[in-house]
Amino acid sequence: MDFVAVDVETANASLASVCQVGIALFSGGELADEWQSYVDPEDVFDPFNVAVHGITPETVAGAPNLAAIAESIGGLLGGNVVVSHTAFDRVSLDRAFARYEAAMPACTWLDSAKVARRVWKECARSGYGLGDVCALIGYDFRHHDALEDAKAAGRIIVEAARRTGEDLDGLLRLARRPITPRKHTKHKSYPSAPITRSGDPEGPLFGEVLVFTGQLSMPRHEAADLAAAAGCQVADYVGKKTTLLVLGDQDVRRLNGHEKSSKHRRAEELIAAGHPLRILSESDFLHLIGAARPSEAL
Repeated sequence: MDFVAVDVETANASLASVCQVGIALFSGGELADEWQSYVDPEDVFDPFNVAVHGITPETVAGAPNLAAIAESIGGLLGGNVVVSHTAFDRVSLDRAFARYEAAMPACTWLDSAKVARRVWKECARSGYGLGDVCALIGYDFRHHDALEDAKAAGRIIVEAARRTGEDLDGLLRLARRPITPRKHTKHKSYPSAPITRSGDPEGPLFGEVLVFTGQLSMPRHEAADLAAAAGCQVADYVGKKTTLLVLGDQDVRRLNGHEKSSKHRRAEELIAAGHPLRILSESDFLHLIGAARPSEAL
């Protein structure tokens, strides 16, 4: 079983602000090689992100920007089955490559979170974050280090193959299968109505609880419909069940604490307390729901 696993860390809420890349190469189901690099994101560091992963402007001083290592990354990923845990790291690389007008390597993507949700019933509908799944399979690692996280995603795939007896092709097919019998749910849009929605159970992001904040590029009820079709439950406030906070793009640059919305500040408090919540921009969210659709090849 030969594949590559990848993970990234970002400097701020923009998924393009990659500040570390970790790549783990597996051969015969065992870790065979590894590669990692800090990256100068040529962007601001949000103190909140720094608190999560510990990477600072001083850490990346003298490190290459993404353009300088794009060829190295492409050489490792290109032509391989590439594992990432959820679509976030995949979209992050895609956004960072596009920022420097570099071509993303052609590869076949395998989402270890999708695999885990279909292999272990305990995380079919929730609790399928990287840390949760690794705790389930008994794998210890240092979370929020790109290389450590890449190795962890790879171990999930190895353990899923051992548990099911499937090879990589089998796991790729498994990741595309429904978790539950297909149900068709229509989501109606009412501009003046609350934007809360139930997620389509067969949506690729089912289990995520999403909240919007800030000025979006589209009416919020339309954004809620898109999120619900992708499987997200849409809520109107940030709470302990929230897993995604989507910021209007104009608010992403507000990184000085006092300018953040109350929802944004509440989300950061919850993450600091250990809740599995991610903050991302509207444009990154739109790329994410596009990347999370059935096609796994780029």
